[in-house]
Amino acid sequence: MTASVDGRVTVGRDRLLLSEEAGKLWHSLWPEGFMTMNGARTALLEELYAPTAILEGSGTFVIADTGPLELPEATTSYDDFLPDDVVNDPRHRKWFTVVDSRGRVLWTEKGGGGIDLLVLTSRATPTAYLAYLQRENIPYLVAGEDHVDLELALRRMRERLGVTCVVSEAGGGLNGALLREDLVDELHLILFPAAIGGAGVPTVFDGPELVPGALPTKLRLVSSSTTADGVVSLRYEVARSARYAVAG
Repeated sequence: MTASVDGRVTVGRDRLLLSEEAGKLWHSLWPEGFMTMNGARTALLEELYAPTAILEGSGTFVIADTGPLELPEATTSYDDFLPDDVVNDPRHRKWFTVVDSRGRVLWTEKGGGGIDLLVLTSRATPTAYLAYLQRENIPYLVAGEDHVDLELALRRMRERLGVTCVVSEAGGGLNGALLREDLVDELHLILFPAAIGGAGVPTVFDGPELVPGALPTKLRLVSSSTTADGVVSLRYEVARSARYAVAG
């Protein structure tokens, strides 16, 4: 993840970084040392784990209030769709995986350079959207009933597609869900020297608050580095054997 020093991962709740205005502002906040630090992080992840999937949420592509796409009615089964010409393409290197249970994203790009699009859906996903993905030859997995079951989805990605390491580059909502379900192993965080602020602006981990009696996730610092112009890179691992105690 990349964030401002106050943990924001965008400049506003409904200001998508894929838009020209918000993206330009976001990138303008990065000092020169950021690209060096970001390149080093990418190289480290490749060296350590050779990730085979990148994970994003649909909120990267559409604002929060966007509903399902208006598509022609269609009926199809809730079976996985894994076309052989994509899954077994010898040029394939990695999956660009997007959680989209509601069927909100209209795809104009399906990948390239050995990276292929994969959509995670559920049995609540409109069948018209599944039919649309099939027409576009976009692979998808079905995992969960009323929403995408992330633990099941990750397990099925391993079983059906041989995925061994997933790097989440998602927003706070999906990251928060991964955190709550204890699906995070490491946090690689780059902070750039700017404060954005704003109630409701997405942060590194959003989503549901801790319920009474639940424990925060304790992290153990593995490494840290800084640049002269104020960029900080932090690598943490989840300390599963040492949770915070509940204060009495």
